Amino acid sequence: MDLLAPVPWLDAAGRLGIAILFAAIIGLDREFSNKAAGLRTNMLVALGAALFVLVTVQSGLVQTDSSSMARTLQGIITGVGFVGAGSILREDRVRGLTSATAVWISAGVGVAAGLGQWQLGLLSTLFALMILRLMKFAEKHI
Repeated sequence: MDLLAPVPWLDAAGRLGIAILFAAIIGLDREFSNKAAGLRTNMLVALGAALFVLVTVQSGLVQTDSSSMARTLQGIITGVGFVGAGSILREDRVRGLTSATAVWISAGVGVAAGLGQWQLGLLSTLFALMILRLMKFAEKHI
């Protein structure tokens, strides 16, 4: 199956749902840590990333213009950079770098889900959660 070919709408809905679910897992960690970029932010970023990928796929643009997906991904990465910067630059000092990075990962998870690569999205979500939880625990004890 060609991952860049248009998919049935039920599949597209599933991909969007998976993006939201995986980002919710990352967002819950941020929410439990009382961080600014929490549950809703991560979910919306992943949904947006998956949506932009799916628009490119569903429109058939990928079949007519081979560079369209690369431009879509560049746009997602740039846009998420602005969201991340907003969560970092607060109170005249740099804070929230980990939350900004979690948002960046959520965008990646959304892209993976949008492309139908749910296994890659799940693995990335689990790795992100391990880093956010286990490394926080390790940092406290080092």
